[in-house]
Amino acid sequence: MTASLTLDFFHDVVCCWCFNISSRMRSLAVEFDLDIRHRTFVLQASRAEMAERCGRPAKARETILGHWSACRQESDRPELVDIEAMRAAPFDYPHGMTAALACKAAEQLGGQSAHWDMFDRLQLAHLAEARNIADPETVLQLARESGHDAATFARSFGDPATARAVEADRQLARSLQVRSVPTLIVRDTGARLANGPREDLAAQLLQALGCTPDPEICPCPAPPTFC
Repeated sequence: MTASLTLDFFHDVVCCWCFNISSRMRSLAVEFDLDIRHRTFVLQASRAEMAERCGRPAKARETILGHWSACRQESDRPELVDIEAMRAAPFDYPHGMTAALACKAAEQLGGQSAHWDMFDRLQLAHLAEARNIADPETVLQLARESGHDAATFARSFGDPATARAVEADRQLARSLQVRSVPTLIVRDTGARLANGPREDLAAQLLQALGCTPDPEICPCPAPPTFC
C-alpha cells in the first residue's frame, strides 16, 4: 500500500519542541497513513559549538531551560519535562551529536521505525530523566535498554558510515533551507507544516491531501478520520 503522504521530519534529540511534535506525529502517521522519514539536524554538534552559540555552560543551561518552560506549557505531556532535574544535573547541558549518531545507528540496523524509537527513548532520557545524552556510554546503555544487541549497536554507532549519514541529513537540510527544528516538509508538495497542536497539524495534513473537513463536499474516498 502506498502512503498518503511522505514527510521529512528534521529534528534534534535535545530539542524540547521536537518532543511535543514527535508524539503528535506518531498518532497522525497512523491516522493519515504517513511515511515519516527521520532526518537528524543537530543544532550544536559539540561543547565548543554550544559555548559559541549559547555562552558559558551555566548561561547556556538557563537559556535553554527557559525554552523548556515555554515548551512544557504547550506540551501534551508536561509531566515528562523535568526542568528542575536538568537544572540540577552534574554535567553541562548536552549537545545533540552523540544522540544523532545513536539515532542513525538504530536506523542502519532497523530502518525508520528503529530511528524513531531511539529518538523518542533518547528524548525521554534527556527531558524526563536528566541523563547525559552527549555521553557515548549513556546512549549505548539506552540502546541496550531498548533491546539492541550491545556489540552490534556499538559497531553501528562507531561506523564512519553512520557519521556520514548524519552529515548527509545536514546537507539535505541546507539544500532545503531548513534552519530550525522541528521542521516537517511534505515531500509530495514541498509544503511545511507549522508547529502546533495536534488538531492544527491534522488540518494542515488535510490541506496537503486536497481534502476538506466537510463530508458532504469532500472529494476524496478516504475514511471519516481524513475528511
